[in-house]
Amino acid sequence: MKILLIEDDALLAREIAGALRDENFAVDIAANGEDGLHLGDTEFYDAAVLDLGLPKIPGAKVLRAWRANGRQLPVLILTARDGWTDKVDGFKAGADDYLTKPFRIEELVMRLRALVRRAAGHASPRIECGALSFEAQTGLFELNGLPLKLTALEWRVLECLIMRKGIVVDRTELSEKVYEGDAGTDSNSLEVIVARLRRKIGKDAIETVRGRGYRLVGGGAA
Repeated sequence: MKILLIEDDALLAREIAGALRDENFAVDIAANGEDGLHLGDTEFYDAAVLDLGLPKIPGAKVLRAWRANGRQLPVLILTARDGWTDKVDGFKAGADDYLTKPFRIEELVMRLRALVRRAAGHASPRIECGALSFEAQTGLFELNGLPLKLTALEWRVLECLIMRKGIVVDRTELSEKVYEGDAGTDSNSLEVIVARLRRKIGKDAIETVRGRGYRLVGGGAA
């Protein structure tokens, strides 16, 4: 799961990004509305966390521009503005959720996971594919009822695939949602990660669709 965090308070941005990375999120940070608008228009993200009081371009204007451009990524506004009219304006601009500062990082994580899950079309927080299951609100994977131990990169790849189980996920999109900045090193390339996952959940669980990407079809087979 990859998040775009647009926050001009550098210390707060580092704290949020660090906490999200501890929960296996990949995070890109933009310190102003201009950079955030560009990233949201040109990169793949599962959701965005957007402050309203941004330099260069205000957060609400960034959100309106995304929606006018047809960008449908879920957006959670995170701001110190707690007035009712501010919330109304945020939702009118196209926000999917609104959280005021100060806040608990645990609540932010839960709200982001719920936004991504609903955007992927899953009403239930438990998503199953064969013997593989994913608790979207806790981030826990299980195989045949037992917890599945994954690295952060393996978790991100598998989370992307199970959210769209049975559907081919474009390789470029998958890579951009897994890595922060440049692509991974050889030891953590997408092909290597997929190979490691196949060893853990079954060699036939992830299909390679030549020239397109990968598709999760199950889990649990030897």
